[in-house]
Amino acid sequence: MSIEKAINTDHQILTQITKKSKAFWGYSEEQIEIWSEFLTVTSGYVDANMVYKLSVEDQIVGYYSFFNQDEKTVKLDNLFVLPEYIGKGLGRLLMKHFLLNIDKTNANKITLNSEPNAESFYSKLGFVKVGEIETSIKDRYMPIMELTIKREFNKK
Repeated sequence: MSIEKAINTDHQILTQITKKSKAFWGYSEEQIEIWSEFLTVTSGYVDANMVYKLSVEDQIVGYYSFFNQDEKTVKLDNLFVLPEYIGKGLGRLLMKHFLLNIDKTNANKITLNSEPNAESFYSKLGFVKVGEIETSIKDRYMPIMELTIKREFNKK
């Protein structure tokens, strides 16, 4: 098992992981199609953002991506694993890797728009719901969540 920086040629596999992971939560093919633009990872996206892939036996099974929203805030934009790996600790492994990357920055806050079914996952990791954002599907909202990063004052 390994986590490494994704390359732009990984974009199609990352898109497949995203769509399969979304479908796991019971969304219809029609809903997935409506969201297709938002669920598609382009090669340009991989080049422009920090994207890390998780591989098991040379197969990409998950990934996460983030970018600096501003000087002190990092946006966790995506975190997905293939359905057959959901509930096996790989999401936590990706989050641990993500938090180690964030520790190298000056950020003091992480923000994300959560899949409603993943809200409890993020809550268990210390994220707090601070609002909601309406999606392209009527009467469907995604939680906006934040995590304040506690820094040591005398870090060596």
